[in-house]
Amino acid sequence: MNILRVIKSMNPKEGGPCQGIRNSIPALKAMGIHNEVVCFDDPDSDYLNEDFKIHALGEPKGPYAYNKELQSWLSKNFSRFDAVIVHGLWLYHSYGTYKAWEKYKKNTATYPKLYIMPHGMLDPYFQKAKERRLKAIRNWVFYKLIEGRVINNATGVLFTCEEELLLARTTFTPYHPKEELNVSYGIQEPPVYTPQMKQDFLKLCPKVTEKPYILFLSRIHEKKGVDLLLNSYISLKNKYPEMSALVVAGPGMDTDFGKRLSKAAEETKDIYFPGMLTGNAKWGAFYGCEVFVLPSHQENFGIALVEALACGKPALITNKVNIWREIVNGRAGFVGEDTQLGIDALLNEWLNFYKKGDNNSMGQNANSLYKNNFTVKEAAKKLVSSLKG
Repeated sequence: MNILRVIKSMNPKEGGPCQGIRNSIPALKAMGIHNEVVCFDDPDSDYLNEDFKIHALGEPKGPYAYNKELQSWLSKNFSRFDAVIVHGLWLYHSYGTYKAWEKYKKNTATYPKLYIMPHGMLDPYFQKAKERRLKAIRNWVFYKLIEGRVINNATGVLFTCEEELLLARTTFTPYHPKEELNVSYGIQEPPVYTPQMKQDFLKLCPKVTEKPYILFLSRIHEKKGVDLLLNSYISLKNKYPEMSALVVAGPGMDTDFGKRLSKAAEETKDIYFPGMLTGNAKWGAFYGCEVFVLPSHQENFGIALVEALACGKPALITNKVNIWREIVNGRAGFVGEDTQLGIDALLNEWLNFYKKGDNNSMGQNANSLYKNNFTVKEAAKKLVSSLKG
């Protein structure tokens, strides 16, 4: 079976979907499934050096990310694939692929199946968030004119978990995809811990040294609830000076939001911003933390969250992270509301639990949850079964 992935960019700074592709392809390859990727990146980009074929068509133009090469490239290459998966919505790569597919079908008896994987982009949060009012109007118009046709006329829509599938039904109308498939999601098993990982992390975050710390690792963005986290942490730290340090790692500190966070952190000590962590430094941060925190207002899956679970770390998340039920059922962490009071309560709950010294058992639960639900091997099997079905 040959699968083509279509995505706007494979730049790791773009977030989870491109990392999900990188995670899944090796497991699919082991099953005899061939994958290729087409994206709108500069062919000379250093992040395109992978063990699978990436067709970089050049950087797109404008806010809609238009790329004139896409449709002609697809028309020439559709015949090589059994299935095409479009990762993400609202930009030209989704409608452009659909349009090329529709045209291709009219001229041939055999054509690949077309699946859309929205990666949470059909979540009602994006239509309700106050800071997204203009984008919400744009998306409503786009859905009526363009994306609704893509969603409803493609072979099917792929979801990473049941919660995402259910939420997608509540956002736009008309919404009647031909098939809804929960294909799950997974990550590769993390590398075994080495002392070098800790050393590489401490090079980027030297002031942590031997301190216990709480870890946030994701994009620095309003959607992630990082401002709520800092407010709660600063309040608790003032009451309990012995509280563990807080490491806030990820790209985005150069934005206005990131700069506000940096300013707010000046009120107290033991908050560190090492920037984006990759490779050994990232794994050193995971293995060294006492708990992982993700206070998001919306999170479709949370690759970093599952990476933390795989490293045996408990999780503090909100009920807007779509795998929150799995965390609760697996006793792998605590879940709260995505409000200031909710995050206050979440950190308080962890602080009280941590004082009891029983966090090792919760860490073991976290690792078991990963092994039973979120390995890339099991997710790959489910994806192939869905595409063949």
